[in-house]
Amino acid sequence: MSPARGTPLQNRVTPLGELIADPARGLVYGNRGCLHSADGRIRRHHATRRWIACRLRFRGWHRSPLLQPGRFTELFFLDEATALAAGHRPCALCRRADYLRLRGLHPEREGADAIDAQLHRERFDRHDAQLGELPDGAFVLRGGAPWLVRGGALLRWTPAGYAERAPRPAGRAAARLITPPLLLGLLRAEEEPLVPRLHLSAERLAGAQESVAS
Repeated sequence: MSPARGTPLQNRVTPLGELIADPARGLVYGNRGCLHSADGRIRRHHATRRWIACRLRFRGWHRSPLLQPGRFTELFFLDEATALAAGHRPCALCRRADYLRLRGLHPEREGADAIDAQLHRERFDRHDAQLGELPDGAFVLRGGAPWLVRGGALLRWTPAGYAERAPRPAGRAAARLITPPLLLGLLRAEEEPLVPRLHLSAERLAGAQESVAS
């Protein structure tokens, strides 16, 4: 049986790379191969090492309906920071400049296959990091949940947006990093670091905190 009409599709991706069903809309689109059966149900976590994140709109292309039999599974992310944390790299077509920047960070400066092979190893390994050294846009685990690093704060991720703000510990406080190290390099690059597009709720939480502080 296919999903009932009006039921959210299981094509939203968390910062941990999990596939969930949620009605909230995302700012980033991508795929990791064909994950669904002919009736539109998710049957696997991934079908390839090539996990990409794309623009929602590019050259007027439009794909409908979603989850077509035998075609790749359309996935959606809350924002760009979420897609990076989940291990989806910039698309080499619709996000060419970001992709080339990433290729320049790869130790061997090779193409997509080498990048995807390294990322596939990093996606399933959690790395330790120091919170004070992480760039904005990185994700860490806190109490088993994903939190976004933004300025002097950590913002708790939910499918509909960021819902809670906590002070970012200073100094050498340890954290469990979610964002793969290779993609973290995009955020902390000395020349032209990637500034990920964030969900509006991140700005609202920052604005609310500034109002309290003033």
